Amino acid sequence: MIKITVDMVKKLRQLTGIGVVECKNALIATKGNIDSAINNIRRLGLIKNVQRMSNLAIEGIILVKVVRNNYGVMLELNCETDFVSKNSIFKDFGNNVLDTAIVECIVDLNLLRLRFEKECNVLMNKFDENIKINRFIVLRGDKLGCYIHNMRIGVIVDGSFITDELLKFIAMHIVASNPKYINENNIPKEVIHHEYEVQMDIAMKSDKAPEIHEKIVSGRMEQFINSVSLLNQPFIMNEKQNIRQLLDMHGAKINNFIRLEVGENIKKDH
Repeated sequence: MIKITVDMVKKLRQLTGIGVVECKNALIATKGNIDSAINNIRRLGLIKNVQRMSNLAIEGIILVKVVRNNYGVMLELNCETDFVSKNSIFKDFGNNVLDTAIVECIVDLNLLRLRFEKECNVLMNKFDENIKINRFIVLRGDKLGCYIHNMRIGVIVDGSFITDELLKFIAMHIVASNPKYINENNIPKEVIHHEYEVQMDIAMKSDKAPEIHEKIVSGRMEQFINSVSLLNQPFIMNEKQNIRQLLDMHGAKINNFIRLEVGENIKKDH
């Protein structure tokens, strides 16, 4: 009979993150074969994790990296509690996912999830929480900059004829002001139409004369368009100037941007 040593148990525990007793039992069952023990643990973990995966994972972190100034990646890694999101092991895992995606040129979310399926299951066993690679986005551009706020909100922005400093300021502005589009021409017609109907319904419920309704709605639509369009928003560092004026002053241009915030696309129970 193979003797199960403390070092064997310790090694298996380091590789899997599960308890001492579970590690020892797994090694006994596989006669000390660590690889076979890991496979068995994964099978057991996967059974447990089916239940965990139904748990709502609305906490987590956003990670961003830009390489060669023209290739950027952003990741949202979710968990169930704020406690786990602040854990160094959880953060290290997220950074490893991001680095691997860059090195191995992975651009597809499902491929990335498959690549780290084993590691996710190990983390789920360790923390007893649902751990999920929720979103992964790649942006290529002329010149990229990024900004991350408390690992909760991340932005990658693509610009042309623009300094590193101004690119960072624009990224910071996007984090704070949350624009949806670059300019008014990028807003889908259905979005404009929906907002117009909402504002007209509100105006018609007022005591104003019908001929005033259109003027009220026109003003509110202008406010709406300015609020969701990056170039029309007042610059957070100088609200007397909008982003369009700021860029024109420097002869710069914004081509694209991506903004992710933890949990924003997850339907929450009320």
